Amino acid sequence: MSDDEEISYELLYKLIIIGDSGVGKSNILSRYLNDDFNLDSKNTVGVELGTKYLKIKGKGAKLQIWDTAGQERYRSITTSYYKGSHGCFIVYDIANEESFDNVDKWYSEAVKTTSENVSIILIGNKCDLEDQRKITKEMGEEKAKNLKCPFFETSAKTKINIDEIFQEITNNIYDKIGDRGEDESDNIDIVHKDDQNKNVDINQSNKEEEKKGCC
Repeated sequence: MSDDEEISYELLYKLIIIGDSGVGKSNILSRYLNDDFNLDSKNTVGVELGTKYLKIKGKGAKLQIWDTAGQERYRSITTSYYKGSHGCFIVYDIANEESFDNVDKWYSEAVKTTSENVSIILIGNKCDLEDQRKITKEMGEEKAKNLKCPFFETSAKTKINIDEIFQEITNNIYDKIGDRGEDESDNIDIVHKDDQNKNVDINQSNKEEEKKGCC
C-alpha cells in the first residue's frame, strides 16, 4: 500500500527502543521503517517517533515506535515516554562491553515505568562486527534467560533479524493484551506529532551533535 493511502487499523501498540548511546537504536528503526541505514547517523536528541502499519493475526495494527536517546542527560525526557508502552527493545552492542553491562539497568527502568504487561526483547546489535565481538551470543542468551525475555542478535547494517524482532514483539503483545491497545486520546501530546513511516525529532535542540558509533 502507498504512503498516501488512508490506512485503517483496529490495534494501536506503543513500542520503545532503549539502550546506551551508540548501540544502533536509530538505525534499527530506520532499517525497519524505510529499509535505510546511515553509517554517519547522529545521536538521537530526546526521542524520535516512527510509525508502521501492518497486520497482526489478520487485524490491522498501527505501531508507534519511540527511539530514545541513550545519554544520561536526556533521561528525564526519555523516561516520560516509557509510560503506556506495550513493547520494549533493550539494545546493546556486541562489540561494547559497557552497553551489555548496562542491560540490567535498562531492564529495571523499563519494568518500573512501562505498562504492567509490557513485552520485552533483548537485542544484541551489530552482529556483522564479528571480528570486534566482545559479547558472545551465549552471554546474550544467558542474560535474556535471567530476564525471562526473548533474545535476538541483529544487524541494522545487513538487515539481520530486523523484521523478525518487530514481528516477534507484536505477536507477543497481541498474545498478552489482544485488542486492548492504547487509546490515541490518551496520547494527545505525542500523537499529533506522528508522521507515517518517518522519524520525528521531538527535541529540536542540539541537532548538530555527532554520533559515536552507529550501526
